Amino acid sequence: MKFHFGYQNHRRFLDCLLARREQVAELYFAWENFTTGRGLASGGAEQRQLETDLRRFANAGIDLCLLLNGNCYGRRTLARSFFQRLGDTVDRLRTEYGLAAATTASPLIARFLRANFPQLELRASVNMEIGTPEAVEYVAELFDSFYLKREYNYDPERMARMRDLCHARGKKLFLLANSGCLNFCSARTFHDNLVAHQHETAEMDNAFEFHGVCTMFLKAGDHRDHLLFHSNFIRPEDIPRYEPFCDGMKLATRTNFNPAAVAAAYLAGHWHGNLLDLTEPAHSELFHPRILANAAIPADYAATRWRLTDPETARRYCKDIQQAAMVTPPETMEP
Repeated sequence: MKFHFGYQNHRRFLDCLLARREQVAELYFAWENFTTGRGLASGGAEQRQLETDLRRFANAGIDLCLLLNGNCYGRRTLARSFFQRLGDTVDRLRTEYGLAAATTASPLIARFLRANFPQLELRASVNMEIGTPEAVEYVAELFDSFYLKREYNYDPERMARMRDLCHARGKKLFLLANSGCLNFCSARTFHDNLVAHQHETAEMDNAFEFHGVCTMFLKAGDHRDHLLFHSNFIRPEDIPRYEPFCDGMKLATRTNFNPAAVAAAYLAGHWHGNLLDLTEPAHSELFHPRILANAAIPADYAATRWRLTDPETARRYCKDIQQAAMVTPPETMEP
């Protein structure tokens, strides 16, 4: 399996990727002053370091992908000036770094890039939540590849159907492996819009802080006991099972507190620590001092979950697995 990693200015993480470059298909990154699914990309010293690192990865033969997956660009969404700046940016990135691809949630951005940079691979963001043949058909002329809606990571029949559809059209299908988002979150669109405007809301005298419906949900009642059932992340050990269903996997590492651990775990195919530390967002703080010990999860976890088509049966199975794997490490126990 080859992976797509999100750029983070973290030396050990980037060195790990370059050392295992044969498994790294792509480094995706945000560019200054363009909104993404993690807010507005900053400039200054961070931007200069990014440019230095892009050169290193380009020289190593790793593809570079510009991230334009913001859920909203506000009043500039249709502006001529916005697309002029976008075109200038992509032209520079192709000239200086050999930019290979762009991932976007905007059909307008995709249409613009298709018309002006036909050699660029255009990928439909996971934020578009594409999970049906119809969803592919509607935008097939705009995109060369698609990220599958993350909720279907444990639905082998749907994965196979979407793979076959994409390949029949000469398209590629990718999966997001380590999302910490809860399945079918009803507030995801709201949250994505909020993130897209966070540089604006930060200037206001705000009445509320929003930490996500997932956090509120998991803090209430016994919902934490069912985290595994509500999750879609794929363990590093289970990656080989997905090889026939996709053309590669995305790993969310742009804001993870330890991206080097994420890279090491998935590139090696095993992890002995807290499984929640690998996800983005992570919910590990909600269980502290307990951890979800990956070593305590059965080797056939994914295979079994694939077979459980009845939701209640799957819920009970996941709860039993989670209860057995939730442990308190000795070093965190009080004497």
